[in-house]
Amino acid sequence: MTPATLTMKPLPAHPLPKKPLPAGWPRERYESHNRRLKAMRLAIALLDTGVYRPDQAPNSRIRAMAQSIGVHHPSDTTCRLVRALLYDNC
Repeated sequence: MTPATLTMKPLPAHPLPKKPLPAGWPRERYESHNRRLKAMRLAIALLDTGVYRPDQAPNSRIRAMAQSIGVHHPSDTTCRLVRALLYDNC
């Protein structure tokens, strides 16, 4: 299997139910929360394909991965957050 091949893990038979976020937060907090979730999904997908360092993940690669896993087109801010999650401090 080549590193560029995306291997999808099977979903659980009964996925966990989603819980609504608590009401009363400022809108920015909801946006930040959802941005972090999207960045985490993208970082995990990149790690699964062999991308382990931030310099291996330009915006174009992150956006291509988003399209392949069915996530909406990420913004520049989300791409920076994905690279921050991939940061290795070795």
